[in-house]
Amino acid sequence: MDIVRNPYAPGAGTPPPELAGRSSLIEDATNAIKRIAAGRPAQSLIMVGLRGVGKTVLLNRIEEIASDIGCKSSFIEAHEGKSLPELLAPKLRSILYSLSKVENAQDMARRSLRGLKGFLNGLKVTINDVDFGLSIEAEKGFADSGNIEADLPELIAMVGEAAKAASTPIALIVDELQYLSEDEFSALIMSIHKTNQKSLPIVMIGAGLPQIRALAGNSKSYSERLFRFPDIGALKSQDAINALQVPAKAEGASFTDEAIAHILKVTERYPYFLQQWAYTAWNLSDTEQIDAETARAADVPAIDELDKSFFQMRLERCNPSEKRYMRALAELGSGKQRSGEIADMLGVKVQSVAPTRSALIKKGMIYSPSHGDTEFTVPLFDQYMHRAIPEFKVSYE
Repeated sequence: MDIVRNPYAPGAGTPPPELAGRSSLIEDATNAIKRIAAGRPAQSLIMVGLRGVGKTVLLNRIEEIASDIGCKSSFIEAHEGKSLPELLAPKLRSILYSLSKVENAQDMARRSLRGLKGFLNGLKVTINDVDFGLSIEAEKGFADSGNIEADLPELIAMVGEAAKAASTPIALIVDELQYLSEDEFSALIMSIHKTNQKSLPIVMIGAGLPQIRALAGNSKSYSERLFRFPDIGALKSQDAINALQVPAKAEGASFTDEAIAHILKVTERYPYFLQQWAYTAWNLSDTEQIDAETARAADVPAIDELDKSFFQMRLERCNPSEKRYMRALAELGSGKQRSGEIADMLGVKVQSVAPTRSALIKKGMIYSPSHGDTEFTVPLFDQYMHRAIPEFKVSYE
């Protein structure tokens, strides 16, 4: 069929044509934003899930909804290359400049801008952006101690006061939370706690890999009461069917039941993979009805594309010992595996590979679903490791 009419959208963070199975999460986030806008308390949300389940897509949609409601939002993606203050400061600056134009909030917003300058000075953070333009004098003695756990809550509370004066809610939207340092994550949790205590109109909507639950609990015991941690996983069968059929029918096409059954089985109903198979099958089909033969024919090109665009880029971030560890994990099969068994596969003691395991967790390649267990954060990655390294060896280059 015509590739230009192909409605499917494989790609990281690319919104699918049909956002199936996520309506309750979107509704929860929308209600939280509306509640803080009305001056009522609301639990912040941290969505938890593997790679490829659509967390970033959901955050983007929530940001759109927040804007429609009249909420100011700060969307940042945590990563290993920048600290939380570097990522957050430009967004806060933009919000505060906007609030400073509201008559009732001018003084508080301008003080917060001075506080933001002091915050950055205290932490010795330089924003390498010619457009940052925060040339005002710092507010001395305010959020400038150089301790992020003390300073960020003070700063965010002041931003919340400005937002309250302007009758404008703020949504802090943070993706890839697992990349924050322990101090940064703790400071962020403490900030939301403080705004809740003061009934300030700030809510946080975040997302991260499964290890984020343990990180939150280890950071602050009250995080379980402060946040909801909804699981974002594979789609339910009917939602996965809708993700395939609804966009096709909008273009006058359809999938046969047999084609759908095959795609759901091979993708395990993960949103990213569903989009890739549907996109590939559409392009291969000679008719507007995509049958099982075409769906099966999509397997090889879809897997090849996923290997290059989704899997390989993650494997290339790892050194030889990390690849060896992951290949051993893959050799044991899908799902969670005992860390001791992985060490046995490698012919070493658990303690000797603990640094490698920790490094892989930090890189977001694996996580520990329970004590002593290890699992990939990327669905179907065990299958990819067999393709990337066909023969398992205890030692290889």
